[in-house]
Amino acid sequence: MRPSKRHSEILRILHDNGTTTISDLADRLSVSLETIRRDVKPLAVEGLIIKMHGAVALPERQSEAPFERRMREHSEAKRAIARRVAGLVADGDSLMMDTGTTTSFVARALTVKHDLTVVTNSADIARILSGVSSNRVYMAGGEIRGDNGAAFGTPALDFVRRFSVRHSIITIGAIDPISGPMDFDFEEAEFAAEVLKRGENRVIVTDAMKFNRSALVRVCDFDDIDAIISEAMPPPELARVLDAHGVPVLLADDLEETAPPQLPAR
Repeated sequence: MRPSKRHSEILRILHDNGTTTISDLADRLSVSLETIRRDVKPLAVEGLIIKMHGAVALPERQSEAPFERRMREHSEAKRAIARRVAGLVADGDSLMMDTGTTTSFVARALTVKHDLTVVTNSADIARILSGVSSNRVYMAGGEIRGDNGAAFGTPALDFVRRFSVRHSIITIGAIDPISGPMDFDFEEAEFAAEVLKRGENRVIVTDAMKFNRSALVRVCDFDDIDAIISEAMPPPELARVLDAHGVPVLLADDLEETAPPQLPAR
C-alpha cells in the first residue's frame, strides 16, 4: 500500500470511528506499529489529525462533549448491535437500560416498537423513547452527570428497585475471563449491577473492543447475565469461560440471516 493511500485509509477510519488507538490502526491496516507512527506524523504536522498518548483523533472531535465523541466511536458496530437487540424486543415489552453509547443506539433502534415501558437513568434514552409509539418512560432521579445527562446515586438506585421488567440491558467498559464484566466508574458499575437484578432477561451489549480488557470496578458475575450481544465473537479463552457459564454471545451480523432468537430460559 502506498503511503498516500494509507493516509486516506487512516482518515476514513477516524471519520467512521472517532478516536482510535495506534495499535488498532496497525491491526486494521496490517502493518507494524512503527509504520503507523510514521504515517500519522505528517498527518499531524498538517493538522489533519491530533496525536494523543497511544491514539489519534480528528481535530473537530476534540471540541465535542465526551459522550458525543463516544457515540461516533465504533458506531457501525453499535448500530448493528442495537438492531439485534430490537429483534429480541416485542411490542408491549418492558425494559430497563443504563446509560451508555451502545444503549443509546439501542433506544434509537427501538423507535420502531410500540407500547414499550422503559425505565432508565439516561436523559438521552428517555428523550428518544418518550412521547412516541405510545411508550411509557420512567426516568430515575438523582445527581445528573454533565457529560452524559444520566442520574446516579442513592435516589436513582432506590427508584429502579421498584420495578421488575422483561429485559435488563446494560453496557460495560471491559470484560475479561478472570474478572468478568467491568466498568471504569464506580457509580456506573453500581447502577448497571442493579439494573441486571430487575430483569427476566439480563443482557450485556458491547462492541468487541471491550473483550479481554480490564477496568477498575467489577459489575457482576458471569452467572448474573443471560446473553451478550456483540458484532464479533470474543477471543477463545473468554469464549470458553462464557460457554462454561451458559452465556451465549449473539452476533449482530446474524440479524439478517435468521429469525430473532429467544434468549435462554433462566
